[in-house]
Amino acid sequence: MKSILKTFKPILEERLRNDSLLEKLTNPEEAAKFVQDGMIVGTSGFTFAGYPKIIPAEIAKRAKNGENIGITLITGASVGDELDGELARAGVIKKRYPYQTNKDMRNAINRGEIEYSDFHLSQIPQYIKNGFFEPIDIAIIEAVAIDEDGNIIPSMSVGCSNILTEYAKEVIIELNLSQPLALEGIHDIYSPAKPPATEPIPIVRANNKIGMPYIKCDPSKIKAIVVTNTPDKGKIVTPVDDNSKKMANHLIGLFNSEIEKGRMTHNLRPIQSGVGNVANAIMAGLIDSEFNNLTLYSEVLQDAVLDLICHKKVKFASATAFTLSPTKQEYFYKNIYKYKDKIILRPQEISNHPEVIRRLGIIAVNTAIEVDIYGNVNSSNIEGSRMMNGIGGSGDFARNALLTIFTTPSTAKNGLISSIVPFVTHVDHTEHDVNIVITEQGLADLRGLSPKERALEIINNCAHPKFKDKLLEYFEDAYKNCKYKHTPHNFEKALQFNKIEDKQSKKGEK
Repeated sequence: MKSILKTFKPILEERLRNDSLLEKLTNPEEAAKFVQDGMIVGTSGFTFAGYPKIIPAEIAKRAKNGENIGITLITGASVGDELDGELARAGVIKKRYPYQTNKDMRNAINRGEIEYSDFHLSQIPQYIKNGFFEPIDIAIIEAVAIDEDGNIIPSMSVGCSNILTEYAKEVIIELNLSQPLALEGIHDIYSPAKPPATEPIPIVRANNKIGMPYIKCDPSKIKAIVVTNTPDKGKIVTPVDDNSKKMANHLIGLFNSEIEKGRMTHNLRPIQSGVGNVANAIMAGLIDSEFNNLTLYSEVLQDAVLDLICHKKVKFASATAFTLSPTKQEYFYKNIYKYKDKIILRPQEISNHPEVIRRLGIIAVNTAIEVDIYGNVNSSNIEGSRMMNGIGGSGDFARNALLTIFTTPSTAKNGLISSIVPFVTHVDHTEHDVNIVITEQGLADLRGLSPKERALEIINNCAHPKFKDKLLEYFEDAYKNCKYKHTPHNFEKALQFNKIEDKQSKKGEK
C-alpha cells in the first residue's frame, strides 16, 4: 500500500476522498484473491465502456496456473476483451448473464462450455433486486473517483453497477485514472423501489435528471481498491458504406412522411439506436438531413452521436453508456466540456425501462440478423442455434416504442444468402412489435397490415432482386397449398430456403 500511495498520492487526493479507505488500496493480484470458486460475480460495464480491466487478468492467471476456479458472471451488457475474453479463454466463466459480444465467449457458449442466459437488459436489475438470481458475492466496479462518503463516481457507463453495488456482499473498486475526472456530474443514478412500493419514474423529457451523480456505497463493503490507468478499448468504426447511406435515406424519408401526415413534428420524437457499425452509420446519415434539435433516449452513444451534437442536429442525449472508437474516445476526453451539459448517463434500469420508453414516445431503430416475410425478427442466433450476441436492449425498446424500426442489409455472406426469409430460424421480436423494416432496397411499413399484406410489402420493398422471385414463389405456393390462409407456410420449404446458397458460401470460403 505504501508504494501505491507514494506513486499516486497527488492524484489520489482528487480521486480517493475518503481517508478511511486508503487502507483498502492494494495490488490487482491481492484484490483478485477475493474472487473464489463458485462465486456469483457482478461487474460494471456496458458495451466497451466502464468495465474492470486488470483484476480479471489476475483471476484468469490463477486458472491458467492450475487453480480450480469457476464463476457466474453478471454484467450490464457486453464488455471488453480484458474481462469477457480473458475469463472465457481461461475457462473461469461457467455461467454468463445477460449479453456478450466477445468471440471467445461466444465460441465457448456455442461449444456448450459456458451456460448462457439471454435477457432483456432492463430485466437484469429487476432480477437482482427481487432475488431471482442467487446472492451476488462480489461486485467489481470501475470508478473515476470515490467521494468523501465512500460513494462511487462511475466512468463511461452505468449499466447495472448501482444495483450490483447495492446487493453484492462485498465490493472491489478499480479506480481508473485514464478515465477523466470531468465525467463526474454526468451520471444520474436512480432506481425504483421494489413492488409494491414502486412509484412512477418522474421522467417526462429526455433531459430530466431525477437521481444522484454517484452510486451509493457503504464503505464497510469495500474490500479492496486497485489503481489502474487502462483505457476502454473501443472498436474501430467501419466507414459508412452505400448500403448504410441508402438505409439512412429511407429512414429520413420515413420521418418526412410522418411529419407530412401530422404524426410528428420536425423535432420528431426521442430516438433510440442500437449498437454496431450499421446502426452508427445510419445515425450518421442524419447529419446531412434537415432535422435539428433532436433528442436521443437510448442505451448507448456511439461516434455518430458526438458528431450530431457537434453539428447541432442533436440537442440532448440520454443513455447508459458510451460506445466510442479509440479515436473518438480520445477526442471526447479532450473536449468533454463541450458535451457534458448535453449528455446524461443513467442506470440501464432507467434507460431501458418500458414505462419511460412508452411515455416519451420513442422512435426505436435496431438492427436485425434476418427478417421473415411476416415481420418476425431474429437478432441473436444464426441458423436457430448458433448464438451471436443476444437480444440486448432491442426488445425493451421494440415492444414499447411509439415507432419500432428494424434495419438490415438485404443480403449476407457477400450477397450469397438473403436476410429476408420465409421464416426466421429464431424469433426475438414477433410480428406484433415490428412496425417498419428497412433494407438498402427500400422500406416496408407494416402498420395495420394483415400477415399476407405484410408478406407482399416486405418482399416487394425490402428483398434483394436476386431473391425476390424466389420469395414470391414461396409465398404463392404456401398460400395455395396451406390449409389455413391467415399466415400460410410450408415449413419444410422455409427451412430449405437459404440452403443452396449456404453451400455456395462454404465453397467460396474454402
